Formats: sequence, C-alpha cells, structure tokens
Amino acid sequence: MGKPQVDIQVDDATGRWSVDALPMILVPQHFYLNNHYAIENALGASEMERILRPAGYKSAYVWCEKEAEFHALTGEQVFRHYLKRLSQRGWAQFHIEKISPLDGTADIVVRNSAMIDPSHVQAPRKCCYMFAAWFEGAFDYVSKSEGRPIASRAIEIYCAAEGKHDHCRFEVRAR
Repeated sequence: MGKPQVDIQVDDATGRWSVDALPMILVPQHFYLNNHYAIENALGASEMERILRPAGYKSAYVWCEKEAEFHALTGEQVFRHYLKRLSQRGWAQFHIEKISPLDGTADIVVRNSAMIDPSHVQAPRKCCYMFAAWFEGAFDYVSKSEGRPIASRAIEIYCAAEGKHDHCRFEVRAR
C-alpha cells in the first residue's frame, strides 16, 4: 500500500501553504504542544477545554462545509473525509467503529494522538479532549446538510494518556 498523498500548494507571492484551497500552517509538534500545555497549565484543563470547544466546533463545521463543496461530498462521506484528512495531517489515526448520522451517533477510536507526547503529560489523564468539539462540528454539519439538524455531543470515554489503553475512544451522541 502506498503512502497517502496530500497535495500542498504554495503561493509564490506570499509563501502560504494551502490544501484543497484552504490555508494551512505547518508547525513542529513540540511547538504546538508547548504552547497548548503552557496555556492549559495557566488556566487548568477544564477551562482550556471550555475555551477551545466553540473554536474547535466552528473550525470543523466550516472545514466540512468547504470540503463538501470542493470535493462534491455529501452526508457521511464528509465526516469520513474529515477524519481521513485529520489523519493525513498528523493529528492521529482516526477510525470510525460505528456511525449513524440518522441517529446522531458515532464511535471513534483515536490512535497515535499528537496530543499525547510523554514529555508533556504531567499525570495520567485525558489529554485529547479538543477532538470532541471537532467531532461535534463535523457531525453537526453532516446532519444539517442532510436536512436533519441534530445537535451532537462528543465525549472522550478514555485516553491513551491515562495509561490503561493503547488508544483513545470517543462517543458522539445526539443531545
């Protein structure tokens, strides 16, 4: 099996990168995590999650909206494409175990999360909470685009950082 390919366009005038007509920024994982955990340490994990949730939700929703149009995707295809692209961009490997947009449910396994770096984990706890809002935004886009708006809620059931599992598990359910 060949390696997945992602076409990156670089604007000669600005140096900006884009993928599928969406601007991108490439940063080292340690740079992102150092910033993320510095803010989390200052605010606390629950406050960090509260602050990140609306931005993560909106970003996922808008991304799905733009990608659906760019690739002529509909319904569940959009959600699967979103997780594929997140995987290709190094956030983790996302695998859908079960999905039912009609019922507003999905079970997602996350392996090799970029959020779990042993040098940044202070104590065994859930570290991948920001993905929950991403799943909600993407799932809500799918349900709304199919004419059945369902507000979803995603939760991290367990995290590999807790030391009991080799992966993280998320559940998406209708509110």
